[in-house]
Amino acid sequence: MKPKKASESLTVMTNIVLPNETNSLRNLFGGELLARMDRCASISATRHCARRVVTASVNHVSFNHPIPEGGIVILESKVSRAFSTSMEVYVDVWLDDPIKGEKIHTNEGIYTFVAVDEYNKPLSIPEMIPETDLEKERHAAALRRKELSLILSGRMSAKESVELRKLFED
Repeated sequence: MKPKKASESLTVMTNIVLPNETNSLRNLFGGELLARMDRCASISATRHCARRVVTASVNHVSFNHPIPEGGIVILESKVSRAFSTSMEVYVDVWLDDPIKGEKIHTNEGIYTFVAVDEYNKPLSIPEMIPETDLEKERHAAALRRKELSLILSGRMSAKESVELRKLFED
């Protein structure tokens, strides 16, 4: 399988926050944002592997800044690392105010997807090649997150870790 660049999976979605998507503070519901992030990330995952994908986990989401009713929301996602059948996708969320000329980074999330066949059996996927400094940073961090997850689930011992062990050695 031919490796792909992170930029080939770039997905950008832009929406406005409508009244029925807000909470009692008139900010976008967290669950609504999570659903948007999942959709955006799943498109990136599909673009990377050209296969059906399923969400395996939501590894991290941060809610750093509220998104008000009427706000313009921009979601940008890219595959940050591909493993044998799974891939990590990083999603950045921005609040865009074209009137004030401001763009605020409000949220970010890390999702894991698995490529599957028609019987929902995992399929091999192409390697992902990072190019920019940010892509390289996220690519390296993805392996540490995967190893930590495997250790915590008991599927890997700490001694088998490659990346995490480096953090604690002299």
